[in-house]
Amino acid sequence: MKKILIAGTNSGVGKTTISLGIMQALTKRNMEVQPYKVGPDYIDPSYHTFITNRNSRNLDSYMLDDEKIKYIVSKASKDADISVIEGVMGLYDGIGIDLDNCTSSHTSKILKAPVILVINGKAMAASSAAMVLGYKQLDNDVNIKGVIVNNVKSKSHYEIIKKAIEEYCNIEVLGYFPPNNEFSLESRHLGLIPSVEIDSLKIKFNNLASEIEKYIDIDRIIEISETQEIESNFKLDSFVKENFSKGKSIAIAYDKAFNFYYRENIELLEKLGLEIKYFSPLKDSEIPEADYIYIGGGFPEIFAKEIEDNKSMRDSIIKAHEKNIPIYAECGGLMYLGDSLIDQQNNKYNMVGIFNGTSKMTSSLKRFGYCYGQAKQNTVLSKIDEIIKGHEFHHSIFETNEPCAYTMIKTRDGEVVDEWDGGYSKGNTLATYLHTHFYNNLTCIQNFLSKGNK
Repeated sequence: MKKILIAGTNSGVGKTTISLGIMQALTKRNMEVQPYKVGPDYIDPSYHTFITNRNSRNLDSYMLDDEKIKYIVSKASKDADISVIEGVMGLYDGIGIDLDNCTSSHTSKILKAPVILVINGKAMAASSAAMVLGYKQLDNDVNIKGVIVNNVKSKSHYEIIKKAIEEYCNIEVLGYFPPNNEFSLESRHLGLIPSVEIDSLKIKFNNLASEIEKYIDIDRIIEISETQEIESNFKLDSFVKENFSKGKSIAIAYDKAFNFYYRENIELLEKLGLEIKYFSPLKDSEIPEADYIYIGGGFPEIFAKEIEDNKSMRDSIIKAHEKNIPIYAECGGLMYLGDSLIDQQNNKYNMVGIFNGTSKMTSSLKRFGYCYGQAKQNTVLSKIDEIIKGHEFHHSIFETNEPCAYTMIKTRDGEVVDEWDGGYSKGNTLATYLHTHFYNNLTCIQNFLSKGNK
């Protein structure tokens, strides 16, 4: 089984650009490349998927235990030639200071994946070896097999860094990449702009792959990636059999405004017998006839005018709610289901109106990071006191007098560091800022499906 994990020394070191370039270079060699992203991010995987034409998968150790991560990889990679895993933040960065708590390093160990470490070589020479040696020695069980030096302008500078790292660290240096603004990707308040919003990506990524081939030894990366198979004891068969819903369907919002979904969430719904009916809150006149509705996150604040203009769609969702059709909405979906939305220019737009309240964009992050919700009442996903793990990442606040359905709790190094109320439940509709992976608590989906059978 061929697999590599591309990690960085820190966020912003260039691992996403390098990862995308390597994925494209391998794809141009007619290899089936299965991409993955460590952590909960939705946007980087959208670029992976665009390049490889295979759905990128999130490997998140907060929401998923080791066996579930191995299950996802063993299933998704079985017909791939090589798996490329993009790390998150720095190699050892996760929750707190525990090196095995939601880190790229931990993911590499459970998957037995060789690590290629991306470093910033700007204004460094032999000191680069000291940095790499620290990463090597911090955890001897992490298999750092290669280094890529980013942000180096000349080959002569690169050769000094390469010689130092290989002599003092005994780790192979696989190449370098010069600074090039042509390959920078547009961003906004939540990070990179999703791939569905950007034209001409194919040309950009083909050019990136050509440059990667010039400076980085792709043949050697393929050789390094040859590792042992992995197996998992996690199984879905009995759960699917016990909860199969024949003849049911679910309407899923998917367009430029709403596109944040973990692929396994949708595939699990399919395995459970539900017909997937995608719809656009921006373009379609009304929601398709369905037994359930799922509205993921995204950027409704960017497309608020189009959302407001599509009154017939908003009315159809209100009618579905009034018919007690189970509706589950995450983050941008919560913003959509409120009365109104105020963007960063202080423009106010009408939304669906299931929940009384206004989503208001702010200039900074309001919530960021992993947390879990403990249900204060029965909802379409949870019975009272049940727990859902996930993450929040948003610049908006939802101003409302609606009662909250969950107590949200954030912990670090075994201690509670923050606690607040969140999520809103009305009838068979639940909307929350929490993004979750369904595998973390399959009971949630069992609860959700049961609401549609009543």
